[in-house]
Amino acid sequence: MIAALCFVDGIVIFNEETPFELISYLVPHILVKGSDWNENNIIGSDLIKQTGGKVIRISFIPGVSTSKIIQRILNFES
Repeated sequence: MIAALCFVDGIVIFNEETPFELISYLVPHILVKGSDWNENNIIGSDLIKQTGGKVIRISFIPGVSTSKIIQRILNFES
């Protein structure tokens, strides 16, 4: 679903504990995390800022989450 958004260039799945190696390799212009993350604790934020990129923390929409969407799909009865 995320890949279908016009402003998303690509999606990458990683198997490491943190995405630091991936972020270091890609060096994206924008790194986005949820607002529940403190910017100082966002993996790769220092690298992104050093290279002129931006770290953006986005707010949550009350009552909307990927976990709830998945649960609705799993509970769907035809």
